[in-house]
Amino acid sequence: MANIKAGSHLAEKVFRFLRRDFNPHFWELEGTFPSNRVWKSLAELGTELWFDSGDLEHIEVYWTQEFCALTTNNTLLNKEVKKGLYDDFIVEADKLLSEFPDLSERERRLELAFMLNARHGLKLVEKYDAYVSVEEHTDLADDLDAAVEYARRYHEICPERFIVKVPFTPAGILATRRLSAEGIPINHTLGFSARQNYLVARIGQPEYVNVFMGRLNSFVRDNHLGDGDLVGERTTLASQAMIRQVRKTYDLPCRQIGASFRTAQQVRNLSGIDVMTIPLQVAGDFLNLQLAPAQITSKLHMEYEPKFNPDVDPAAVRFDTLWKIEPSLVNGVEMLLLENLDQYIPDDLLDFFADHDLGDILVRWSEEERSISKAEGKIPILANWQDALAQKRIGLDSLMNLAGLNSFAADQSEMDQHVLEVLENAKVA
Repeated sequence: MANIKAGSHLAEKVFRFLRRDFNPHFWELEGTFPSNRVWKSLAELGTELWFDSGDLEHIEVYWTQEFCALTTNNTLLNKEVKKGLYDDFIVEADKLLSEFPDLSERERRLELAFMLNARHGLKLVEKYDAYVSVEEHTDLADDLDAAVEYARRYHEICPERFIVKVPFTPAGILATRRLSAEGIPINHTLGFSARQNYLVARIGQPEYVNVFMGRLNSFVRDNHLGDGDLVGERTTLASQAMIRQVRKTYDLPCRQIGASFRTAQQVRNLSGIDVMTIPLQVAGDFLNLQLAPAQITSKLHMEYEPKFNPDVDPAAVRFDTLWKIEPSLVNGVEMLLLENLDQYIPDDLLDFFADHDLGDILVRWSEEERSISKAEGKIPILANWQDALAQKRIGLDSLMNLAGLNSFAADQSEMDQHVLEVLENAKVA
């Protein structure tokens, strides 16, 4: 039963199961939450405010009427699932799936993860009437057809509030294009540069793109290249400027998300961007700055200059790939748009970029490189990649994207393992 399709018997049963106790309050909770003058000042600059959290109870401490959305991911959901909040739900969900004995082990794993994501998303919608960005299983990052089907199913479960996260991969770009054409709101995630987001905005046409700025700053700091400040901020503002131009020139709906905030100062440094998705701790720290509304001003005009150590050559590490968009990419995208992209598979996209000397942005990673990245975790070790960067075979943005996907996959695997343990314990009991 490969690629469980929206509208299938199984999908319909899962739909009814997930929504059976769903009691939404669409557009009914406005005014029931407090207001905060600091968040109001930020929102008045045009910044949409989201929380980067899936913690049902902790969100309540910070939620105000200026916030409109929540974003979850494999890591955040894993934290909630490991609390044991969904152990009974997991057993019941598996019982439903047992009615479909033809499911493979992989299909069952994907389906349980989908059900957990959707269930948790519905709880967040129910409590806060928030838009919720739900994420697909990391196994779907390179599976075009399955990524499309699961996104369709997320949308059907809560078309009023769900936004589907699809990662920056060849399959993800093509899936985003198909889904956006169907009117499904897509948050194209795991972006690390203005040029990645240019490619996605033009080809995929999602509602949202991201820059994971905190991880960029951590890369500089962890590899002792500098203090780590302002790299992510400069990248985010460069991508924001590009997205505004894309909206104006091509009449595309795309909005820029600043993601992976680490400090309150980053919130202040990026005032005015389209969207901020802010961790709860950072939100609290920002409020503790006790800024007057007049101190919160747009920073869209800024071009921050990161400071690197004297012995560091930024060009050799390819920091330029984070905030510059070369004419060769613009030309390549124009040529790509002339292709029959509806017939493309991920390998076709990789071949196109390699053939047009743009293979550093969509890299055909070797198994050895994937293994090295997986062992490193979310922040790459520069020494392992210095030659490939210096030779311009890869970009720093593509390297960070690979690391990000691997780190989310590790958390997804941990959650999958918890699900298996719950089911094994239920059998023993």
